[in-house]
Amino acid sequence: MIIARLAWSSLINRRVTSLLTIFAIALSIILLLGVEKVRVGSKAGFLNTISGTDLIVGARSGQIQLLLYSVFRMGNATNNISMETLNDIKKRPEVKWIVPISLGDSHRGYRVMGSTVTYFDHYRYRRNTKLEFDAGKPFDDLFEAVIGAEVAAKLGYTIGSEIVVAHGAGRVALGAKHKDKPFIVAGILAPSGTPVDRTVHVSLRAIEAIHVGWEGGTSPRGKQARSESEVREMKLEPRVVTAAYVGLKSKIGIFSLQGFINNYKEEPVTAILPGVAFAQLWSLVGSAETALIAISMMVVFTAFLGMIISILGSLNERRREMAILRAIGARPLQVFILFVAEAAVLALVGILLGMGLLYLIIFITWPMIEQASGLYLELSWPRSQEIVYILIIMAGGIVAGAIPAIRAYKMSLSDGLTIKT
Repeated sequence: MIIARLAWSSLINRRVTSLLTIFAIALSIILLLGVEKVRVGSKAGFLNTISGTDLIVGARSGQIQLLLYSVFRMGNATNNISMETLNDIKKRPEVKWIVPISLGDSHRGYRVMGSTVTYFDHYRYRRNTKLEFDAGKPFDDLFEAVIGAEVAAKLGYTIGSEIVVAHGAGRVALGAKHKDKPFIVAGILAPSGTPVDRTVHVSLRAIEAIHVGWEGGTSPRGKQARSESEVREMKLEPRVVTAAYVGLKSKIGIFSLQGFINNYKEEPVTAILPGVAFAQLWSLVGSAETALIAISMMVVFTAFLGMIISILGSLNERRREMAILRAIGARPLQVFILFVAEAAVLALVGILLGMGLLYLIIFITWPMIEQASGLYLELSWPRSQEIVYILIIMAGGIVAGAIPAIRAYKMSLSDGLTIKT
């Protein structure tokens, strides 16, 4: 107890140096735990880009490829799947719901996706969070569209804005547009931090409508062209789609249904578990987190190095202080403990200050961060990995204090009382 009071008094006496050291440790804590929270948040957000969907069905291909085009709207499918196949899957007793999606067109660099209105009911993200509308409603008319938050923000669209869909995606879409059949924005989705924000949603019937006469892959001319009023009178039932999201009545039936789909003899199709595919994809793209943690650890090491230099630099000034302590009966071990205690107090106060500032920063900025980047930073008690980092930093602070403490331990009483010239 006496050692603790002496350590605190010594730190108060050297308050400027102590505050600078505490501030350096606090900054390192903010960086290290901040990077950890960003890492955990980004991974959780990535793995929960789609939630509540038990299987994703598409043409026979690799599971990462299927995940990329069906969820992230990246790349293209190797083939389409027929509605007859989806109807056979829907008849299975394990299936609760199925939502088909159709990809292939775009609008000013954003993918256009056809689906049914049930898409807005069943699509979930981030631990079963439902899609919400910032404005408007789901599409109802044949030529109505629902756009993601980023599409609305970047292109300046509002309810009632007109959208012209381009045929194909990327460079292919530059020369061919469905100008004769524009869409009207009926709804704008709230930001979700998922690819939904970058998607234009229309109905499957609308996808069929704008492609009437495009069977050859080029813009229809002459008798092949159909006006908007003409296509409204047609029976626009899709024959093929790109992929489908499947929800089951019970998780128990996942593998039996997956086996049925993967061995389906009428058409080469495959079913993947989103969680497994996400984990495999993260193992490829998530390696940058290791570099971030390494950089943060170097910052922590720099803070401790500053602590060592600070305490070592003060040793010469404190020679008489130590000599007096020795003169009144303090043993060398007690002097050693005093220096270690000072370092421990610096580390502990720096940790508490850093954690407090970090949580305050997250509390103030997380709505803006989530809206700008889709990154969800959860305000929660420190996770096990964060606790490990805190304990490592605390132990590192004690070790950093032990280095100058060893030197103080070795200083003799006569060295402290002798004035050197």
